[in-house]
Amino acid sequence: MSWFESFVLGLVQGLTEFLPISSSAHLRLTAAFAGWHDPGAAFTAITQIGTEAAVLIYFRKDIARIISAWSRSLFDRSMRGDHDAKMGWLVIVGSIPIGVLGVTLKDQIEGPFRDLRLTATMLIVMGLVLGFADRLAARDEVGGRHRASKQRKTLRELGVKDGLIFGFCQAMALVPGVSRSGATISGGLLMGYTREAAARYSFLLAIPAVLASGVFELKDAGEGHVSWGPTIFATVIAFGVGYAVIAWFMKFITTKSFMPFVVYRVLLGVVLIVLVATGVLSPHAGESAG
Repeated sequence: MSWFESFVLGLVQGLTEFLPISSSAHLRLTAAFAGWHDPGAAFTAITQIGTEAAVLIYFRKDIARIISAWSRSLFDRSMRGDHDAKMGWLVIVGSIPIGVLGVTLKDQIEGPFRDLRLTATMLIVMGLVLGFADRLAARDEVGGRHRASKQRKTLRELGVKDGLIFGFCQAMALVPGVSRSGATISGGLLMGYTREAAARYSFLLAIPAVLASGVFELKDAGEGHVSWGPTIFATVIAFGVGYAVIAWFMKFITTKSFMPFVVYRVLLGVVLIVLVATGVLSPHAGESAG
């Protein structure tokens, strides 16, 4: 991998990680359209450490408060009813599904799941799911001529059951094209949470999963055509761009709809299917040769 490739892929990772459009799909498609080798699951997982570092800094006050309360709750029973302490446990509970499935399906994640036909299908299907969930949330918030607006849930109402559902939604992102944030935000909206609550828990929930995945894949970094230097460079780029994107996105969702992302996902998926069906693009285009 050249330094230019690592710069472009780091930029793509930073731009797409927090938007509900699938960063893994865009890394895969960037390589395919440019005629480059597939950067691979290890490169993707490690560069995501950069974007998660952006989450750690952006939410540093929330994270510090949660860790502090959770730690004290281990020894002080009176702290176990504290909201921040419960959030610590809920992040752990919600991380279980992707941890188990990530290890169990490792071979599929690095192989069959990277087929562009599956990526295109997931872009479209999950885009439609996000669109439906977004319309449902908008209907509750605005109400209508014959119905009053409905109060949506906040993170203070999050429990173990909903935390696990969020976790299974996040685990769906093991398939390129699904989108970690897209799946968890869609799940949150369908369960009746506000856009801000669903997005905030989605970002917090991703921290242990992404950091664990990145550390797990460290042993495979530097193998094949991807060396350590470009991987670290891409990770730094992803961090800088990712921080700017998350700051923008958290402001965007407070007043705007997810529909622009829905339209983009569906159009990209359709174009990709057409290109593969007509032979312009191979379903395995850009896959690493070694």
